Amino acid sequence: MNNQVIHALYDDDDVLLKAVDIIRAEKYHIEEVYTPFPVHGLDKALGLEGTKIAITAFMYGCLGFIVSILMMNYIMIEDWPQNIGGKPSFSFIENMPAFVPIMFELTVFFAAHLMVITFYMRSKLWPFKKSENPNPLTTDDKFLMEIVMEKNEKKLIEIIKSTGAIEVTKVEKNE
Repeated sequence: MNNQVIHALYDDDDVLLKAVDIIRAEKYHIEEVYTPFPVHGLDKALGLEGTKIAITAFMYGCLGFIVSILMMNYIMIEDWPQNIGGKPSFSFIENMPAFVPIMFELTVFFAAHLMVITFYMRSKLWPFKKSENPNPLTTDDKFLMEIVMEKNEKKLIEIIKSTGAIEVTKVEKNE
């Protein structure tokens, strides 16, 4: 397997987006694009499919909501019912208006914390993980496109230079 890639460095996000369109139109595979900030429309230009993270956030929120109902029913109704302010604790339904803030907060708590854990697991960001950024300029003000080296290297480099790249380098990719 060929593990050589071409790194094309750009200094403008609009130029980068146009370059992605041109290179994909020429049927080259763009492995990764490193940017200092999110670039609107880059995911569509790269042909990435939509994320299902909103569905997981909804499921985590539902889990928090269910846990809050079960927890409050057990604590406030079954285990240790208290007459607070003259309000009897006969059933959960009668006391539910007082429990709404707790249900809301636990729904948000579960969704937020489990989404962070899911994000770190999905992106493989473990503690003490080494950076995978191939060029430190991409953390400041440059954009780097990593293109898989295929058959015609000279043609690919010509195409990249015609798109406005400020620097083109051939790199051996470590996997």
